[in-house]
Amino acid sequence: MAIHEFNLRGVRVRDITVTVPLDWADPRSGRRIDVFARELSRPAVKDAPVLLFLQGGPGGKGPRPAPEGGWIGEALKTHRVLLLDQRGTGRSTPVDAASIAGLAPEQAADLIRCFRAEQIIADAEHIRREVYGGIRWQTLGQSYGGFLTLSYLSFAPEALSACYVTGGITSIDPDPEAIYRNTLPRTARKTAEFYRRYPQHIETLQTIVDVVENDEVRLPSGDRLSARRLQTLGIDFGMSTGMESLLWLLDDAVLASGRLSDAFLAGVDARTQYWGGPLYAVLQEEIYAEGSGATRWAAHRMREQLGGFEATPDGPLPFTGEMFFPWQFDEIASLRPFRDAAFALHERTDHPALYDRGRLAANEVPVAAAMYHDDMFVPVEFATQTRDAVPNMHLWITNEFEHDGLRQEPSIVRRLMDRVEAEGGPLA
Repeated sequence: MAIHEFNLRGVRVRDITVTVPLDWADPRSGRRIDVFARELSRPAVKDAPVLLFLQGGPGGKGPRPAPEGGWIGEALKTHRVLLLDQRGTGRSTPVDAASIAGLAPEQAADLIRCFRAEQIIADAEHIRREVYGGIRWQTLGQSYGGFLTLSYLSFAPEALSACYVTGGITSIDPDPEAIYRNTLPRTARKTAEFYRRYPQHIETLQTIVDVVENDEVRLPSGDRLSARRLQTLGIDFGMSTGMESLLWLLDDAVLASGRLSDAFLAGVDARTQYWGGPLYAVLQEEIYAEGSGATRWAAHRMREQLGGFEATPDGPLPFTGEMFFPWQFDEIASLRPFRDAAFALHERTDHPALYDRGRLAANEVPVAAAMYHDDMFVPVEFATQTRDAVPNMHLWITNEFEHDGLRQEPSIVRRLMDRVEAEGGPLA
């Protein structure tokens, strides 16, 4: 274990690195990795309760702090905040192309499966025991961090005194087909809203599609730009300013000559590469994989089954959202090294448990969650089912925010904390 301390604008920072087994299911196998976490605290509350932040993703590193504002600044008024770089991300031992170079597809899939939820929770438990002496702590899970919260409540509820979740209560009976059967139509509705707001870009996108389908347009990475890659820009629609982000990307996309601008191509490339987080793509359906069923590219199958997502010469370009398709591992430079591993992973039928429904049904840990009615990523319908199955879970459903509500309105975290206090407070 290594700990380095410094001060950041009046905040005490402790950088913590621990060494853990690659596979907690076989800890004596010999392979070990580093896991990094960063603790922030104010001098006045240096012995305050610890709030472990579970980042969204999968494959997302913890945020780099700006402690004077945002939700971190709000939480630091009463808590020590622990920002975890989940295994495989950030300053933890990374998963990148070099990690799987030379491995057969099944071997690479075996390695990547060691970065699932149950392993992340085991890492957190190791830090809690070894660094914090086994104290109970609180968690804040954003998006996929809410999935991790449910796993934590399943496998180590004795570690938790209270849990807060934003945009991340999912089904505890995960079914990737059901997820995409819900989120694809949600994305279509967001797309219709984009064109209602900015109808001028129906023609802009038709022009761009015509160019990329008839010419070999290359992105700065060397990848050829396709219409279906353009469609994946719709992932931004799930965020509060996502439509405006695409609006301005398209603003100067087509030059007077009919050529696509370098700025536009660079913007598309940046938004559709995964150099800094390939696990987000590789594990996207694995976060719903439990038991004996193979995912087999559920998003792709649901897209084909539902229809209406193909680019056509005449109509508005349909967009897709938070989902990945087989062709992306051929067309996108940052994902190509993971192609064979991803295909092998999607055929696996021996997935470890994500949740313990018996333990969840007996939950005593207070949970307060904010869910967003129009969320394009984590459908609220599944959250209400989970709330009904998990005692002591309090759900606040609002249409005031999109999926990034925590980033847009830091007071959300305080509202959730106040809700737990009103119900008797965190467990001792």
